[in-house]
Parts: sequence; structure tokens; C-alpha cells
Amino acid sequence: MTPQELFQLSTLEALLAGVVGGAGVWLFIASFIGFKPRQKSPRSFDAGEWFSQAGLRLIIALLVGLLIGVLTGWPVAGISVAVLIFFWSRLFGGVAGERLGAQRVEALAMWTESLRDTIAGAVGLEQAIPAAARTAGPLLRPHLDAMIDRLRGRMPLADALHLLADEIDDPSADIIIASLILNSKLRGPGLRDVLTTLARSAREEVDMRQRVIAQRAGTRRSVQIIVGAVVFMVLGMALFDKRYVQAYDSLVGQIVLVFVMFFFAAGFFWLRKLADIKTPERFLLRDR
Repeated sequence: MTPQELFQLSTLEALLAGVVGGAGVWLFIASFIGFKPRQKSPRSFDAGEWFSQAGLRLIIALLVGLLIGVLTGWPVAGISVAVLIFFWSRLFGGVAGERLGAQRVEALAMWTESLRDTIAGAVGLEQAIPAAARTAGPLLRPHLDAMIDRLRGRMPLADALHLLADEIDDPSADIIIASLILNSKLRGPGLRDVLTTLARSAREEVDMRQRVIAQRAGTRRSVQIIVGAVVFMVLGMALFDKRYVQAYDSLVGQIVLVFVMFFFAAGFFWLRKLADIKTPERFLLRDR
């Protein structure tokens, strides 16, 4: 066998070993955590679901990387394509998270308006919170139910509101809950006007986020086109006309290709950062 054939055979064996090893690790983890469905809050972290999705992406990425590595004879190309597929949702996703954030702020606005209308009926804050929780959206209902249970357990209202802010984990919620904490301690008038202003501000933030999501959809599409064109061009030259990329067949060429792929990856991640929505940091924090 020629050295080139030996190199391709060893590459194939290494990639197959990686696929089998990755599948074994995934099955080993799955045997401990299991995938039994259960009730969870909208923002809770499900380790079983995450490992299931990550394991499926890992298998697909390894298989495609194996195919590319065998066809091109470049281990670096196979590994790079596998990494690109595995992190595809991180590079070109994020729309679902941004829409979820906008829906959460909209649910906060609805809950604030309901709380304001309940307080308008000469009802105290302790009685208005459980009443307004019945009409809250599904994104807030689990957190509000947990707070109501704490209030029934004789937890002070301020402490229950602090825990609610930690569970919602949103800067917009901090502003609303901070006003409720101040009112629970000072018992001053004007809470209804404050809630009206906060609800209006939340509605404006929802409109702003929706406009930003619509504008950045074009940016994300452009990034996907750029990445697709680059990958198609490189793989096309490697598969159909090796003369232009023959220098990468050697060991030195593969080392150089590592640096080339690194700069491409840095550019892709930089483009992804351009599409992120910068939100302010939370301020309603306390030492645990």
C-alpha cells in the first residue's frame, strides 16, 4: 500500500475509534441519568434532555466528520466539520432564547397589569398577589405558585419576593419586584401608579425586543450564507480539484490547516457575537 493509502486507513481507524468512544461515553452517562419525562418549570435545566440532544448532535457530527475526513484525506477537515456541526445551534441559533425572553417580559407586563387592577379594588398586596397569580401566563405561573406556597408557610413577603426574583432571573422582573418589596416594607401610597408605569415600560421593552429580533434575522441569515459558502468552497476544492489544495496533504500542510480553521472559527464566533442582544445585569441580588 502507498503511504497515502496507509494515511487514509489510519485516519479512518482513528475517526471510527472516536465515534465508538463518543457513543460509549454518551450511553454510559445515559445509563445513570435516564430520560424519564417529568414536569419542569419553563426555565429549569433538564440534564437528561440536554445530554440526549447533545449526544445526538455528537453522533451526527462524528459521522459527518468521519465522512469528510475519509473523502478529503484530511483529519483536520473532518474534525473541523464535526466541531462545526456540534456547535451549529450555538453559532447560528439563539432566536428561540430571544423570543422566550420577549415572551417572559410580556408575561411580566400582563401580571403587573393584573396586579394593578387587583390593588385598585382596595385589596392589600398580600391578597392581591395570589389573586393576580391565577391569571398569570405559563412562563410565570410555576414561580408565582411557589411564592404563594411560601407565603402560606409564613415566610415574610419581602423574602418571598426576593426568591421570586431569583427564580425568574430577569432584569425586567427585578424592577417590578423591587417596587413590590419597597411597598411591602414602607406601605406607602402610589403603588398602583408605579405598577402602571412599569407595565407600560415592559410593553415598550417587548416591542423593542421584537423589532431587534426581526432586524437581526437578516444578520443571522447572512452569517449562515457566509459559513455555508466557505465550507462548500473548501470542500469542493478538496474533493473535485486537489491541485489547488495539494499542499495540505502533507503533515506540515495539516498543521497549517489547523491555524486556518482556527481563524475561520474565530470569525464565525465573532459574527455570532454581533447577533447577540445585550441585556442589563440584574441588580436585585443578595448574598446567600
